[in-house]
Amino acid sequence: MTTVRIPDDWPATEERARAVQDELRARVILDEPGPPPGAGHVTGVDVAYDDERDVVAAAAVVLDASSLEVVAEATAVGRVSFPYVPGLLAFRELPAVLAALDALPCPPGLVVCDGYGLAHPRRFGLASHLGVLSGLPTIGVAKNPFTFTHDDPDAPRGSASALLAGSEEVGRALRTRDAVKPVFVSVGHRVTLDNACAHTLALTPDYRLPETTRRADALCRRALREAYSV
Repeated sequence: MTTVRIPDDWPATEERARAVQDELRARVILDEPGPPPGAGHVTGVDVAYDDERDVVAAAAVVLDASSLEVVAEATAVGRVSFPYVPGLLAFRELPAVLAALDALPCPPGLVVCDGYGLAHPRRFGLASHLGVLSGLPTIGVAKNPFTFTHDDPDAPRGSASALLAGSEEVGRALRTRDAVKPVFVSVGHRVTLDNACAHTLALTPDYRLPETTRRADALCRRALREAYSV
C-alpha cells in the first residue's frame, strides 16, 4: 500500500479547480480508437472514503483482457485532497488514484473509471482528467446518468441509446444484462465511444458492472479497513 502525497500545486479552491479543468480539457484526445477489446491489459480504478478521518483509499486492479483474471493490483491511502463539490470530485480522488496506478508493477493498458468522462457538466469528468494527467487511454462507466437524458435502451444485452446534453451525445446508456438497468459509458481520453462500449460489454460477462469496477471496489474498501485495523 502506498501513502499518498498531495502535490504542492494541487487546487485548493473551487475557482482554481475549474480553471484547471478548463486548461486541461483542451488536451483530451478524441480521435484515437483505443486498444482493442479482449487484448492486453485493462485496469479498474475506484476509491473508498473514511469521512470521519477525512481519508481516501484508491485501488488499481489490472486484469488480463481476454480471461479477466487478475494480473496485478495496488492500493494507495491518503488524506482527502479537496472538499466535496459536485462536478469537481476528481480533485478529491486523483492523487490517490494516480499513486495506485504508479505503484503497479506492469502497464495498466486501458483504464476504466467508476464515473464519467465527457458525460460531465464541464465535459471533463474523472476519466478524462485521469487520462490527460497519466497519458493513458481511459473510459468512464457510471451507475447513473448524472444530469443527462436518454431513451431506455431495448431489453437485450448490448442495446444502447444516446446519453444527451440537449442534442449533444456525451455518452451512451448501455444494457450489459438482459432487461437490467443500463450503465452509462463515456469517453475519457484516447478512446472512441464505440470502442468504450465494446470494452464495457467485454468486461461484463456475468454482472451489470464491469469486472474492473467490481474488483477495484472490493480492493479499495479492503485497503481502507486495513489501513486503520488494530
